[in-house]
Order: sequence, then structure tokens, then C-alpha cells
Amino acid sequence: MELLTPGLGLIFWTVLIFLLLVFLLGKFAWKPIMTMLNERERFIEDSLSKAEIARQEMALLTNENEQLLKEARAERDRILKEAKELKDQIVNDAKGIAKSEGAKMIEKAKKEIDDQKNAALAEVKNQVATLSIEIAEKVLRKQFQDGDKQDALVSELLKEIKLN
Repeated sequence: MELLTPGLGLIFWTVLIFLLLVFLLGKFAWKPIMTMLNERERFIEDSLSKAEIARQEMALLTNENEQLLKEARAERDRILKEAKELKDQIVNDAKGIAKSEGAKMIEKAKKEIDDQKNAALAEVKNQVATLSIEIAEKVLRKQFQDGDKQDALVSELLKEIKLN
């Protein structure tokens, strides 16, 4: 049984060495280790709080960026709408001007056609009158060469005048 129960001296020296080891570890190892662990814990807490602050700032910046993007999109839409309205107005103005210019040109062309038509008709009338006079002159000259024919023509003309 001696092997199973240690001796009193062994227990004394084991306890003494254990207490000495605990004292030395407490003095030289655990204190610095605990200090380092506390510093590490503080560092981690500070890092987490800074990360939270950074996350909040990032969220704020993200919200500001989204707001700026919304404003930029609204501004872009407004500018595009104004540009479309201006384009439509310019197109409508151009169409109106083109219609009025076209109407003026058509009116001018009609007037020129009428003027040329009237001039051509006047020219034709003048030519017909001239030809008629020439033909009548030639006919009358032939008829007036014979005295009997002249008397018959004058009588016929007198009859027609009385009837009308």
C-alpha cells in the first residue's frame, strides 16, 4: 500500500513546489497574460465600436448617395422632358413656317400662272382680232371689187340691223 499512498515529505515538497510555482506564475506570467488579455479585450471592443461607427457613417453616406442619385435622376428626367418639349415646339414651329411658306409659294405660283394665262389669252385675242381684221379686209376687198355685191351686202346688213 505504500505505493498507493505517498509519503508526507513528498506531499510537503509537492505542495511547496506547487505553491511556489503558483506564486511565480502569478507574479511573472499570469499578471502580464491577464494585462495582455485585458488590453486585447479593450482593443477588440474599441475596434468593434469603431467598426459600428464606421458602419453607421457608411449607412449615412449610402443614404446621402442614394438621395443624390435620386436628385440626379430627377434632374436628368426634368432636363430630358424640357429637351423633348423644346424639340416638339421647334418641330411644330418649323412645320408651321414650312406650311405658311408653302402656301405663299403656291399662292405666288397660282398668281403667276393666272398672270401668264391672262397674258396668253390677251395675246391670243390680239392675234385672233388681227387675223379676223385681216381676213375681213381681204374678204371685203374681194367683195367690194364688184359693185353689185357691195349693194347686196349693204342691203343685207341693213335688214339685219332693223331686225335686231
